[in-house]
Amino acid sequence: MSNWSAGYVADIGYTYGYYTELNPLRVGLAFLNSGLSMPEVGHACELGFGQGLSANIHASASVVKWHGTDFNPAQAGFAQELSAVSGSAAALHDDAFADFARRADLPDFDYIGLHGIWSWISDENRAVIVDFIRRKLKVGGVLYISYNTLPGWAAFAPMRHLMAEHAEVLGAEGRGIVSRIDGAIEFAEGLLATNPLFSRANPLVGERIKKLKEQNRHYLAHEYFNRDWHPMHFATMAEWLEPAKLQYACSAHYLDHIDAVNLSAEQQAFLKEIPDPMFRESVRDFMVNQQFRRDYWVKGARRVTPFEQAQALRQQKVMLVTPRADVSMKVNGALGEATLNEGVYAPLLDALADHKARTLGQLEQALSGKGVTFAQIVQAAMVLVGAGTLAVAAAEDSQISKARKHTDKLNAHLMLKARSMGDISYLASPVTGGGVMVGRFQQLFLLALAQGRKQPAEWAQYVWQILAAQGQKIVKEGVALDTAEDNMAELSAQATAFAQKQLPLLRALQIAA
Repeated sequence: MSNWSAGYVADIGYTYGYYTELNPLRVGLAFLNSGLSMPEVGHACELGFGQGLSANIHASASVVKWHGTDFNPAQAGFAQELSAVSGSAAALHDDAFADFARRADLPDFDYIGLHGIWSWISDENRAVIVDFIRRKLKVGGVLYISYNTLPGWAAFAPMRHLMAEHAEVLGAEGRGIVSRIDGAIEFAEGLLATNPLFSRANPLVGERIKKLKEQNRHYLAHEYFNRDWHPMHFATMAEWLEPAKLQYACSAHYLDHIDAVNLSAEQQAFLKEIPDPMFRESVRDFMVNQQFRRDYWVKGARRVTPFEQAQALRQQKVMLVTPRADVSMKVNGALGEATLNEGVYAPLLDALADHKARTLGQLEQALSGKGVTFAQIVQAAMVLVGAGTLAVAAAEDSQISKARKHTDKLNAHLMLKARSMGDISYLASPVTGGGVMVGRFQQLFLLALAQGRKQPAEWAQYVWQILAAQGQKIVKEGVALDTAEDNMAELSAQATAFAQKQLPLLRALQIAA
């Protein structure tokens, strides 16, 4: 393992993931729903940005000025490539946290984001980050931070430690981290086959190992096999952030705001009897066996009056980012699957079915004769944004127009990459200020359209030529399609479905022309 990596996995790149919670545009609705003053974000920073896909999407899809660092130079180089292509001027570096914190060319920030990094670094680096936040986050500024949480990790943590130790001690030298991961998983399966008392006391560990076998090895390397790996209680996180004068604001995972899908009536009543809000969060983590927290903290929380809250909520814009016919009336919370109220959700979704962004106030007017209250509209928006069915949209058309100059360039670059790789499954929308999932074939259909091919049959032919030239075939239901005719038939079906369902949505998101 490289000395400069400080124990963090550096011999295998991180996945090209996109994390919507890092999008500053999502802060407003969550804060207002919690009765907090909504901050304005002009300068933002992401610490430990991985391949930099989230940072570049957010920098190109908004007017926010982004900075950030990731110590891995290969990943920072890719991130810088995307920044240069888009013209967003995102300043992305390969500094270690301590070096980045000493930079003299950084502004003060309205927003700082860390996704997952906190759980995989040393206490020394945590102290550097907290001091950086203390010095560089403005009064009223927001910290987004996600981290592995106790008690949810308590049962599996000993097995994670044993697997990491196996990879370090018994993993074959020179065979790379992927081989060591496979060996560690095989070892864990062998251990569980002996029926140890540990697995009898923690019966879900075996199921967890089965799921690990199916996951991307690049993800597993960074999630499970770093030297530093520290799940943390919420109260411990609060102690760490206290020197930076941060207060807990609310969850960045919108569904966490909805008690009805996460807590039983008995649990809700029990929590209401706890007067201290911070201790209440700790108790709630036990009720849902919280394993991963995604939280907003703020330097100086300011409450708003009910009148101010209602007025500001009415100005929040949302748009439907799923074809109306495909919207599920089910949602999953800690309690399991819940069914949405058709009387509230159906008319709301119908009002948004054209994929135009509307304010919650406009939706209130549109549903005024349907017996749907404004409070129900707000809760439904929280649920549907949390489920990925709706997205928060930019308030000003001028911001969208300015951002589109950059998203067009970034998306064109990513679509060209889709000709030879399928690792990046997101494109940038100036309407939502963030990323939208668009698979490899769908990106290539868009590329064909941009090159003047107007019909789905032409898109399918274009994609097949790219695949065939590389000796690639489509895998359908786990089986590779052998003949050119079978591949073309599948691509034609996908292209037709894309034209009917996804293309209108991508045009509304201003991803497609």
